[in-house]
Amino acid sequence: MTALLLLPLLLPLALPALARRALDRLAPVLALWSVTVCAVVLAGCSLAALGSFVLIGLLKMPLFAALGELIHPLRTASDLVVLPAAATSVGALAVCGWTLVRSVLHQTRAFRAARTQAGHRPAAGDLCVVESSRPDAYALPGRPHRIVVTTAMLRSLDGPEREVLFAHERAHNDGGHHYFLAAAELAAHCHPALRPVRETIRLAVERAADEAAAVRVGDRRLTARAIARAALAGQAAHSERPGFVAAATTGPVPQRVQALLAAPHVPRAGRTIAGLLIACTAVSCAASVVGMADFHHRVEIAQGDEKP
Repeated sequence: MTALLLLPLLLPLALPALARRALDRLAPVLALWSVTVCAVVLAGCSLAALGSFVLIGLLKMPLFAALGELIHPLRTASDLVVLPAAATSVGALAVCGWTLVRSVLHQTRAFRAARTQAGHRPAAGDLCVVESSRPDAYALPGRPHRIVVTTAMLRSLDGPEREVLFAHERAHNDGGHHYFLAAAELAAHCHPALRPVRETIRLAVERAADEAAAVRVGDRRLTARAIARAALAGQAAHSERPGFVAAATTGPVPQRVQALLAAPHVPRAGRTIAGLLIACTAVSCAASVVGMADFHHRVEIAQGDEKP
C-alpha cells in the first residue's frame, strides 16, 4: 500500500522534461491541452496520496483508532515508516494550502484592480486603451472580455503590427487561455516538481496565440516582427496584471519568434511524447485508486466488517 501511494508523489518529477519535449514536438494547442491536463491530474493524485498518508498515520493513534471504530490494529508498514510519512504529509499539505491561499488572494486583488481600471476607460468593442507611459498589452478575462493596451504600446508599433497584437490577445480570450494558466498555478502549489511546468504551460499559451494571430493576419513574418517589437517595448515595463492573464510580451520571446519563422510541422516523435504523457497520467491515477482502495479494505478489516 505504501509503495503504491509513493508513485503519485514521484511521477510529477518526470513531467517538466516531458512537458518541454511535448511543446517542441506537438502543435501548440495540443501541447497546451495535454500538458495542462497531465499536470492537473498529477497534482490531484499527489494530494490524494498525501491525504492517505495522513489518514493512515492518524488511525495508528489510539484516539483516532477509537473514533474510527477499529477493533483490530490497522495492518500497515512499520510505524517507523508510517508515522514520519504522515507527519511529513501534514507539513506538505499545510505548505500547499498556505501558498495557494496567498496566491489566490494576490491574484484576486490584481484581477479586481485590472477590471476596475478597464471599466473606467472607454472601450471600442473589446478594445480598451489605457493612458500610460509603460508599454503593455494583455487579454483580460471576464464579462465582457477585454483587450487592454496602453498608449505607450500603441506608439511602439505600426498599424499592421497593432493588428497582430490585437489578434494575439483576442486569441487568448477566444481560447480561454486564462483557465489553463489558472490550472497551472494551482498545480504548481500542489507539488514542487510542477512549478517548472507552469512556465512551460505559459509558453504553450503564447505559442498557441502566436499561431492563431499568424493565421488571422496571414503573415508569419509580420507576426514574428510584431511579437518581437512588442516584447522589446514592454521589456522594461512593470505590469501589475494577474499571473493568469496572458500577454504577448511574456515568455521566451526569441523561441516564439523562431517558431513563427519556421514552417509549422508536427514530427512523428510527438506521438511518443503524447503516449508518455498519457502513460504517466494513467499510472498515477491507477496507483492512487488502487492504493486508496487497499487502504479502505484494510480499514474495513480492522473494523471487523471484512475478513483478512
